[in-house]
Amino acid sequence: MTLLISGGTLIDGTGRPPVKDGAVLIEGERVVAAGARSSFAAPESAELVDVAGGYILPGLIDTHVHLTAEEFRLDRRAATPFSLNFYQTIDRMRRTLEAGITTVRDAGGADLGLKLAVEQGLVAGPRMQISISALTITGGHGDGWTPSGMETGLFATYPGRPDGRCDGVEQVRAKVREVLRAGAEVIKVHATGGVLSPTDNPRFTQFSLAELEVMVAEGADRGGVKVMAHAQGAAGVKRALRAGIHSIEHGIYLDQEAIELFLERGAFLVPTLLAPVSVLEQADAHPGALPEWGVRKAREVIQVHKESVAEAVRAGVKVAMGTDAGVMPHGQNLRELELMRQVGMEPMQVLVATTAVAAGCLGWQDRVGTLEPGKLADAVVLRKDPLADLAALADPAEVRWVLKGGRWVKADGKMLV
Repeated sequence: MTLLISGGTLIDGTGRPPVKDGAVLIEGERVVAAGARSSFAAPESAELVDVAGGYILPGLIDTHVHLTAEEFRLDRRAATPFSLNFYQTIDRMRRTLEAGITTVRDAGGADLGLKLAVEQGLVAGPRMQISISALTITGGHGDGWTPSGMETGLFATYPGRPDGRCDGVEQVRAKVREVLRAGAEVIKVHATGGVLSPTDNPRFTQFSLAELEVMVAEGADRGGVKVMAHAQGAAGVKRALRAGIHSIEHGIYLDQEAIELFLERGAFLVPTLLAPVSVLEQADAHPGALPEWGVRKAREVIQVHKESVAEAVRAGVKVAMGTDAGVMPHGQNLRELELMRQVGMEPMQVLVATTAVAAGCLGWQDRVGTLEPGKLADAVVLRKDPLADLAALADPAEVRWVLKGGRWVKADGKMLV
């Protein structure tokens, strides 16, 4: 099928100025041409979709989600049958698409079966890069052990989702191989403590330099699989960067040395500014629903998190949009964009962070992220000018059209899947 999306203002994801009366020509699942409507010819047989007054962008990318998570109350999780969560994930993926997110990097939880179900068309969802299980030290962020013997981790283990706990270089090497065997396309590690874990602190450092280095080496030996690190404290961030880790998730406590290492190593920062904000919102809306220690730590980090990311932005660190969706309800992903603007990013810089830069963070810059010939035909049409009002995109209703791989999943405000 040949498709011509025409009449709107084109913002192609590269950072180039918007093009009035822009158009995108699509053949099958690929972009053939994009630019001013007058700059290329379209076949008479092309199906025309007139989006006059709208804004045409590439499909948006969230580089940090947890599609199989959305409930942090232990009593509810304990009462949820194991298999029910997979069915609940179908709706979460649909809401993600509805918000205009056509590609995600799942930072723990989604397994190979879920990815294949989307690719085979059994369920609707964003294209995904999966990490499956996050590696953690015993007693670290990601270890759900409690003194009672009850496991409180978010993600149950089973053959397709290995237990992520490992200690020492050889255990770490074996665990990396295990998650790669299960189908992981990126290795996820908890390099520090975190907000929503009971026994540690965001500043605590996890894994030695040698343990982190072996993760990077094992990934490199498997065709260049990258490592993404949950890293919140400065010491853990710096250790991860020195080990050669590709992207730092959260980056709550950054110092000047850490920022210099980002620049030296060319690493990405995925701030997830929305995550601690959402923890506090949920605590206010549902008193007692979240553990006291999680709410307390979220309050402690919010301001320093903003200050750290603002400093990284000023220094020129590569920032990719990521939300930690699952901590907040899926489908609210684009709330992150206004928060990124508030820490000093220009609106176009924010849009590029969730298109071209995000694609680079995934290593998929040859597939997605911009509307250019040869790329996969992922596109969204917005009702309002995102350069004038990023905050409006918090409402999925502002995303009127969503195209994934040349197929409409949302048309004129209505979901088709």
